[in-house]
Amino acid sequence: MEIFEILGVVLALLIGVSLGLIGSGGSILTVPILVYVVGIDPVLATAYSLFIVGSTSLVGSVRNVLEGNVHFKIVLAFGIPSLIAVFLTRAELVPLLPDTIVLSNQTEVSKSKLIMALFAVVMFAASSRMIRKPRHKNIAKQEILTSFIPLASQGLLIGTISGLVGAGGGFLIIPTLVFFANLPMKKAIGTSLTIIACQSLIGFTGDLGHQEIDWKILMSFTSVSIVGIFIGMRLSRKIMDKNLRVIFGWFILSMSVYIIFKEFF
Repeated sequence: MEIFEILGVVLALLIGVSLGLIGSGGSILTVPILVYVVGIDPVLATAYSLFIVGSTSLVGSVRNVLEGNVHFKIVLAFGIPSLIAVFLTRAELVPLLPDTIVLSNQTEVSKSKLIMALFAVVMFAASSRMIRKPRHKNIAKQEILTSFIPLASQGLLIGTISGLVGAGGGFLIIPTLVFFANLPMKKAIGTSLTIIACQSLIGFTGDLGHQEIDWKILMSFTSVSIVGIFIGMRLSRKIMDKNLRVIFGWFILSMSVYIIFKEFF
């Protein structure tokens, strides 16, 4: 491995810690690390991200199932439509996007840059909701929403966005589960990891026919990330729900600002 690949693998520990601590942030870290540190093309990086985050989340999901922090009815109602959306997006929509996209007569943007910009904008929007104080002081005690149609519609939308940006979607799934489905933060994290694991790994299969995969790098990243998720889950047990929500919000806000600055300034 080259020095930057080794550094990227070391940084993969942060991917796992983030997933274990706040149930998200895996893709938010993975894509920038693969693109800016290792030098992988952003489109290929989004494919790698799906595998790394999916495999790491799968390990974390098993642990959360054993601890009773996974709401299986929401996993099915939200997760299945999300799985369908992310697979079709990766297999059919992403390959159809041209390498250069014309925004106006004098403005063109590459597919890679557009993906990173979309990634940052969606992160920014999600972060603002998490940082703001909830209107209801006892949000964790509200009735949990398990209706299929509302959850399925959210799953289709988030699955499509996740497929486009190569993200597991935790930065969107968790705000949805907390504010839309009324899940407590720690249960939202466990449920999110289960959905992310299925969504990401199935989404990755949609890339296998379109991308040339370097399995050595991919498995190195994944192994280190799995070590990190155990560290993150241990830390999360010592932090209150409301503090986890704010930590999550500020984390993805800072990453969105960094990506926008890196890509355009």
